[in-house]
Amino acid sequence: MSAPAGPSSEQARSGALAAALCYFLWGLVPVYWKQLAAVDALELIAHRHVWSLALLVIIMGRSAGFHDLAALLRERRAVATHLLSGTLLTLNWLVYVWGVNAGHVIETSLGYFLVPLVNVAAGRLVLREHLRRLQWVAIGLAAAGVAILFLQAGRPPWIALVLAATWGGYSLMRKRSPLGAVPGLAAETLLLAPLAVGFLIWRHIAGSGALGRADLPTHLLILSSGIVTAVPLLLFGYGARRVRLTTLGLLQYLAPTVQLVIGVWVYHEPFARQRLPGFVCIWAALALYTADNLLSARRAPA
Repeated sequence: MSAPAGPSSEQARSGALAAALCYFLWGLVPVYWKQLAAVDALELIAHRHVWSLALLVIIMGRSAGFHDLAALLRERRAVATHLLSGTLLTLNWLVYVWGVNAGHVIETSLGYFLVPLVNVAAGRLVLREHLRRLQWVAIGLAAAGVAILFLQAGRPPWIALVLAATWGGYSLMRKRSPLGAVPGLAAETLLLAPLAVGFLIWRHIAGSGALGRADLPTHLLILSSGIVTAVPLLLFGYGARRVRLTTLGLLQYLAPTVQLVIGVWVYHEPFARQRLPGFVCIWAALALYTADNLLSARRAPA
């Protein structure tokens, strides 16, 4: 019996384009959140939950994804898993939005540069995966980079560390989920939606909610948070099925790179020379990690 055919070159090109566009849009997201800096970060995340869920329900209605979601909600263990992953994702979103609007776009980009290395470490510590020599060196270099940034700033780069840890934990939880990207995100947002809706109602009654009080552009931006969340995710899902994992791994650095450029050149955040050695260590770790992946892919049987 012959093996199933892989994606054609045309599919691979379209998949790579979709994945690259996804990561580029994720890199531009700080510009979107900056326009909402006057709105409380926790309220923004609550709106993101509500409007993302509304859009995901529409998408699943067109793709018959409700069956998988209903089956998951009947299993207590699966509900607990997605509640935990949804909580990690919410914390990641909250720290990211707060960091961007507080003028820490560069540090948020650092967090997502660290994510691949956190995933490797989690694979070793949690899943007991074997690490190759270059992977150990990469993790050591990344740790040295974080230590340099800590010594230079007098504090740990906690925004970056929380972002990397929560996204790494979220990735680990999603790895154990049988659901695809859209039903999985729908399950996570649905489980936390009662808290989000309750919080928004409380803010409105207290007279501090943005809806009904902000100007028209702010209303439109808040209501579009579902699109900002779902469109890159759909592009990612399309691309991930059509390109090699190593290609996807290389493209993922596009998002934090765009964020870093925006932080330095658009919002003129200070990037002191003293911070450069820490970033260089982390970038060198990523280069080693990427080279190891490419070498491993070449050695693997077709």
